[in-house]
Amino acid sequence: MDRLIYTAMTGASHILNQQAGVSQNLANTNTPGFRASIEAFRAVPLVGEGLATRTFVVNSTAGTDFTPGGMQPTGRELDVAIDGKGWIAVQDSKGNEAYTRNGSFQVLPSGILQARSGLNVLSDGGPITLPPNAEVTIAKDGTISTVPSGNQKTGVVVVGRIKLTNPPENQLARGEDGLFRTADGLPADADAKVTVVSGSLESSNVNSVEAMVNMITLARQFDTQMKLIQIADSDAKQASTILNINA
Repeated sequence: MDRLIYTAMTGASHILNQQAGVSQNLANTNTPGFRASIEAFRAVPLVGEGLATRTFVVNSTAGTDFTPGGMQPTGRELDVAIDGKGWIAVQDSKGNEAYTRNGSFQVLPSGILQARSGLNVLSDGGPITLPPNAEVTIAKDGTISTVPSGNQKTGVVVVGRIKLTNPPENQLARGEDGLFRTADGLPADADAKVTVVSGSLESSNVNSVEAMVNMITLARQFDTQMKLIQIADSDAKQASTILNINA
């Protein structure tokens, strides 16, 4: 009975882990540029007494769905969407370079350009600082230009260029903060072929209907594992009663 309980218990545990991954995808349905994680079960050999063919199942993150999301026009000058493949370089909480597809930006009172998550947007030379009281325009190649706001618009000033990069997808790893980084931890080179669309945001690529179906399926599988544990417990009690009678 202990083998049945162990198998059902580990199954229920890994179902909960996969359910957490699906829940995270579902929670980011409206997050611009979000990339859904792919959760899958895999068979693992069971080491111990008995036949070597025995296995049990564990949950694993098989990878990331890099399918592009749809373009959503916003009309906001500080919103940009990657056109095709590519990434926007930002500075993570530890000061290292990381990558995101979320191009919703904001300007701090100090003039520093940040993502809405509070991370600095990077150029090849570091964080980008904008002059005060200026209208911002972001070109297709990520070049940021400003003109003074108000009646006196003297001239266009180029203040920097957003670092756009496109490392191979199989060399990217998602961090716990949702940002992507290269597998070796080194900054990726800027790629002039990556372009952006100003005044738009890329939607999440999470299929909310599919995620809901997966949640329901996992909930039913969890209930099955719990019923197996209850059956094993009931059988163990009955076996103990029979043994006491024979004694």
